[in-house]
Amino acid sequence: MNAGELFQSFFENSVGALGDVDLFDAHTHTGSNDPDGRTFSLAELLETMVSADSRAVFFTMHEPSGYPEANDRVLAEAQQSDGRLVPFCRVNPHDDAVGEARRCLDNGARGIKLHPRAEQFTLDHPAVDGLFALAEERGVPILIHAGRGIPALGRHVIEHATDHPGANVILAHAGICDLAWIWRRAAERPNVYYDTSWWNPADLITLYSLVPPSQILYGSDAPYGRPLMSVTLAVRCGLQAGLTVEQMQGVMGAQLARLLDGEAPLDLGSPNGNGTAEVDLLLERVASCLVFSIGPAFGGVPPLVAEGLALARLACEVGDEAPQAEACQAVLDLLDQFDEMGGAETARRGTIQLGLIILALCVARTGNVPLPHLGDGKSDVSERVG
Repeated sequence: MNAGELFQSFFENSVGALGDVDLFDAHTHTGSNDPDGRTFSLAELLETMVSADSRAVFFTMHEPSGYPEANDRVLAEAQQSDGRLVPFCRVNPHDDAVGEARRCLDNGARGIKLHPRAEQFTLDHPAVDGLFALAEERGVPILIHAGRGIPALGRHVIEHATDHPGANVILAHAGICDLAWIWRRAAERPNVYYDTSWWNPADLITLYSLVPPSQILYGSDAPYGRPLMSVTLAVRCGLQAGLTVEQMQGVMGAQLARLLDGEAPLDLGSPNGNGTAEVDLLLERVASCLVFSIGPAFGGVPPLVAEGLALARLACEVGDEAPQAEACQAVLDLLDQFDEMGGAETARRGTIQLGLIILALCVARTGNVPLPHLGDGKSDVSERVG
């Protein structure tokens, strides 16, 4: 089984576990001018959505020269998607953000995207309150990048969400910048949502365990993450955290659909975690070695990638009779495919090789979730999935 078939098997296993589910991705992009060098066309985005039988919210990637032209492109692309893509506008608070957002909403945008790190602002910028007021007035969500490097983001979000209770805000990337504490405020601020567009199962399982499932939305961050991978991560981590099939159906699409249609949100119950969880120590050893290899892969340090993976292989030697044997064998199968594709020298952000390590990490951290049958199969997927 090649790498594409492995990803397809895990994806189908994850979707199949949820029965009748309509996938709806809260976080994707198109664009060609991002300073990070990544590009993603409408055709490429649609291909990923079709392969996953999914709909998606989308917006432009970073445009250092400004957003009006890029927002017009996104609105035009949405018209070409046969309803599969829902456009958000991206705005910069330093440049008439409220006026640009109002213009785009008047022309068909159905939400607003903010990226404080890229545009170098904090959420106490005066324009941000105006955007929350506009979102409340129009009944549209604001999606905010919530990775590292944004001082006081969570505190400011809670303040805006309190001042504008009719404005729904989505913190991208599982709200990792403030997840350590903001989960305590989640139930009292039901208009604050969190998307799952992140790679680390430890963060996702924490999110699922501590935040009400009605406030969690599936997201891929395409092209930085792809549905075949992101669906598997989101589903397996949710099931590991103890969410029911009904709750996961809400997370994976039903809640976002209601949010965009202005309907009352689904009540999916309370979180079932309290900040502690049982850990399988043998699988945790495997997972910790894999995490040790992922950081160097992002940074392009092959020797450290190889060392971490060698340790992970040793940690998988639990014995054929061990209850962890099936998960460990799946990890080894993924690492074998990694080696066949060039190994540590080829593992970089955005490559299928790094995706294989992340998928192996997901397997190690979700030992209670059934695995797919990794027999022979056929599939045709993109070579950039991670």
